[in-house]
Amino acid sequence: MDETEKLLDGYRRLINIARDLASTLDLDNLLDRIIRATVDITEAEAASILLYDDAARELNFQVATNLDLPTMRGLVVPLEGSIAGWIVTNRRPVRIANAHEDTRFYQKVENVTRYATDSLLGVPLITKDKVVGVLEAINKRSGEFTQSDEDLMLVLGAQAAVAIENTRLFQQSDLIAEFVHELRTPLASIGTSTYLLLHPEISQEQRQQMISNIHSETLRLNTLASSFLDLARLESGRVQFHLTRFDLLPLLEECRQIMQDKAEESKVSIKIVVPAKFPSVEADRDKLKQVVLNLLSNAIKYNFPNGSVTLTAETATDCWLLSVSDTGVGIPKTALPHLFEKFYRVRDSEKKAPGTGLGLSICKQIISGHGGSISAASKLGKGTTFTIHMPTKK
Repeated sequence: MDETEKLLDGYRRLINIARDLASTLDLDNLLDRIIRATVDITEAEAASILLYDDAARELNFQVATNLDLPTMRGLVVPLEGSIAGWIVTNRRPVRIANAHEDTRFYQKVENVTRYATDSLLGVPLITKDKVVGVLEAINKRSGEFTQSDEDLMLVLGAQAAVAIENTRLFQQSDLIAEFVHELRTPLASIGTSTYLLLHPEISQEQRQQMISNIHSETLRLNTLASSFLDLARLESGRVQFHLTRFDLLPLLEECRQIMQDKAEESKVSIKIVVPAKFPSVEADRDKLKQVVLNLLSNAIKYNFPNGSVTLTAETATDCWLLSVSDTGVGIPKTALPHLFEKFYRVRDSEKKAPGTGLGLSICKQIISGHGGSISAASKLGKGTTFTIHMPTKK
């Protein structure tokens, strides 16, 4: 097959790829489809996507065919002194036969990923005159990247840029709509309280109750706004995961210490069960701590007096597990499939303990970002167990 035939065949495949890209509004799924299409049409060993953060003026690795996601998301590539940065700044493709001989080559990528880059083809992702990132094909399987490869990548890059921007806009509008809906209840409560405070005939006791109500709803709004921003950043793929290797037991002890006062107030005991010589784990320690604190807080809130919460760690084939079990009120079977949905609250749970309905969604995003999973099992009146499965790093 000569170059012309290869190019025509590539364009035919791009038509099918365009339909495929238009069929999803999940950003991670979309990015994965784009890099796999890139490998297919260019006959490369690997492909990756870096998304551009205009405010920070830097690129963030988001996904790659040859490496695990959290490793890539922990890597920032500057505009100055990198091939990808040159592509963004100049809005032009780059085709290189030997990356190590190019002065723009950013060596840190190779040092962190331990994946050698020989040949490289990169194109800007541009839509409506806005650069959203860079798409790269790495190491041509046979020979060097050709002009035909570059032409096909430019078309794919244009399709990908539109799909990425549309997906981001959809996620943002969907999340904002839900956020605005959630704002109505605390704002209505504050509005009612301030209206009543303007009436001099209310008693001092009523006035104090209104002030207390305004204070609690203001705190709720602040928590809601912070959680919303956390989730929006996670869903947009702009959160970086900084992996380190650490012992799990000290982290769990920290979390217990932080929640101890709340547990004692609720008459709930916290137990930690970690086997002796439990291997060190590799993860973003701060984000894993955020997940454990959220699960621990829920386990205390929805427990019975004199109940208990148990944090248990164990190893399995190719993964390690962390479970948070309580002896509390439990969750209805019908609610379990919806627990990790944004703003979802189990019916009647608001009366027992106020919340934003975003905590578990954030937990799921963080664990998924590590390549892991989180699930829940529960029996009404008996308690609930959340289990985290995390891949073992070699």
